[in-house]
Amino acid sequence: MTDNSPSETDDLINDNPKMLIIGPSWVGDMVMAQALFVLLKQQKPDREIDVIAPAWTRPLLERMPEIRGSLDMPIGHGKFMWSERKKIGRGLRGQYQECIVLPNSWKSALIPFFANIPKRIGWRGEMRFGLLNDIRLLNKRRYPLMVQRYVALGLPNAASLPDPLPLPKLVAHDVLIPKLLEHFELNLDKPVLALCPGAEFGPAKQWPESHYSAVAQTKISEGWQVWIMGSEKDRAVAEKIKGFLPQDMQTSAHVLAGATSLAEAIDLLSRADAVVANDSGLMHIAAALQKPLVAVYGSTSPEFTPPLGERVITESIPVDCGPCFKRECPKGHLKCLQELQPQQVLKSLHAVSQHVVEIEG
Repeated sequence: MTDNSPSETDDLINDNPKMLIIGPSWVGDMVMAQALFVLLKQQKPDREIDVIAPAWTRPLLERMPEIRGSLDMPIGHGKFMWSERKKIGRGLRGQYQECIVLPNSWKSALIPFFANIPKRIGWRGEMRFGLLNDIRLLNKRRYPLMVQRYVALGLPNAASLPDPLPLPKLVAHDVLIPKLLEHFELNLDKPVLALCPGAEFGPAKQWPESHYSAVAQTKISEGWQVWIMGSEKDRAVAEKIKGFLPQDMQTSAHVLAGATSLAEAIDLLSRADAVVANDSGLMHIAAALQKPLVAVYGSTSPEFTPPLGERVITESIPVDCGPCFKRECPKGHLKCLQELQPQQVLKSLHAVSQHVVEIEG
């Protein structure tokens, strides 16, 4: 855990019982979960919240002021490992009075059960009777959005959701940014357009490199610089985007994909003046950093997991075969992405940036 654990005695007499969250395993889902954390702190400002999740989520949790500490989940996504879950759960006995389980899998509810946490809340999911003792039956029509399903677990069963919903708001570590700029040989002399061309889900969510490059070329001609961000898997795509630019513009494009850690990417993204992203974890991060954002959708839909921000425009085009929610295009043409033109994204980028000028002006 990132902080020292309290004594068992303190927990038992605390009027604001300490809460454990069993967190999701995807970047975007963890960002959306912050809406729940905000709600829980609004209810009880003194409530102490810890999250158990994969170790790579720590940079996200460290940038959520609602979270006291995080516990690294040593069990890989999809693995059962009964004995290890039992050991972890027993090691947490006496530390928490409440737990919310966000994943719907049966195994995700084992740790709070073995920890003997008095109140264990979650959706029924994979028939988790006995493991949860405040078990909810999900009405997908009532809660069509993932964020609604998360927030509902912080309320009494069947209670009305707050309107508006709390929004995720990540807080960058500003003190680290000057060293990051120096390390990556960046500056803020020109406005920054961040491009996030990757998508862990698969190529059916990735807008073409040539389209991203066309957007970059237009913004560079307007006096902007471009940071191309993502994981090591996205480096080749990022290099292609830069390579499509005219030679004299390439010095204004910086490939950061594969070079930054998640923590560094979050803090650098906080300095972007605008972002264009596929439906991805970085898309959700940009929205939670309150960046002007144009989010491009292909095989998926913003109807379930939209970016949660006040300065967001989502772009997609209707196609007869979509949204198909497939990792790869079943028909091989990627029509939903190929025919979404750069001019449409540039128009939305201008609109969302102008909205920011109006707000700040």
